[in-house]
Amino acid sequence: MKQKIAVLGAGSWGSILANVLVENGHDVKLYTNSEPQAQELNEKHTNEHYIHDFTYPEALVATTDMRDAVKDAAAVLFVVPTNVTRLVAKQLAEVLRDINTRPLIIHASKGLELGSHKRISEVIAEEIPADLRSGLVVLSGPSHAEEVAKKDITLITAASDDIENAKTVQNLFMNNYLRIYTNTDIVGVEMGAAFKNIIAIGAGALHGLGYGDDAKAALMTRGLAEISRLGIAFGADPLTFIGLSGVGDLIVTCTSVHSRNWRAGNQLGQGKGLQEVIDNMGMVIEGVNTCKAAYELAEQKNIEMPITEAIYHVLYDGKDIKDEIALLMEREGKAELD
Repeated sequence: MKQKIAVLGAGSWGSILANVLVENGHDVKLYTNSEPQAQELNEKHTNEHYIHDFTYPEALVATTDMRDAVKDAAAVLFVVPTNVTRLVAKQLAEVLRDINTRPLIIHASKGLELGSHKRISEVIAEEIPADLRSGLVVLSGPSHAEEVAKKDITLITAASDDIENAKTVQNLFMNNYLRIYTNTDIVGVEMGAAFKNIIAIGAGALHGLGYGDDAKAALMTRGLAEISRLGIAFGADPLTFIGLSGVGDLIVTCTSVHSRNWRAGNQLGQGKGLQEVIDNMGMVIEGVNTCKAAYELAEQKNIEMPITEAIYHVLYDGKDIKDEIALLMEREGKAELD
């Protein structure tokens, strides 16, 4: 059934999810705050800064007018960097108060708000009251925009406290190359999505240093243990971390050159400084801020997260990666399942 959908954020993932929705027969408006980007999308049907050699359908309309994008929309999809989520949510709330539209809010970003350490759904819920929306759903899992653009097989999760809202999102996005599962554990899905970016930085660093598959497998396995430990402390279902938004997202982000966090870690392993890496990337590296949040949350909850702590010391204290790896390996022996 054709519906109007607004997508806020025209980066790689936002624009490709907008493309999926158009291909699924929906009326989609893609909001960006960049007039040149909107013009490129509407006239050339490309988005070269984010997705190379890809042509978007003519039916996808980009706009810099949020009100125009959102008016009469059945759903609004957030795909903006974590550090601007609150600002965009405030702007959307003002628009929704002014028009007779109460859409389903979906978000597909991964990270925690810097400072407050709040999950993205918490930030959105604070800024967009329940009376301005019909529900809130998290869309997350092992996915790279570049591969979805090529229609590679991709499986992700729609999570909501209201399973019917999750099913609505499932129906909006699912097709013959993108399969959506439903979940009611928003906490676990968001935490898995956020914290795997930290481990991906570590995986990239190992590659940059020349370590092999054994080291990378060890990092991912023990990294998942840390993610699970912290997530469970905040009320997540342990089973979520062996699902798509847990181990699934961890694998894809720790093993793919498409991952900004992996590429950042790879450059760190090759000896580049953090600021140089950030400058080279040209896009947000969510794992850098998330690492600080996870480190502080672990201290708050008194939870042992040695890998996260080591990556934090490299990113924020200027410690040498090789020294941190040595410290990790020389810790006292312990039982695997502690």
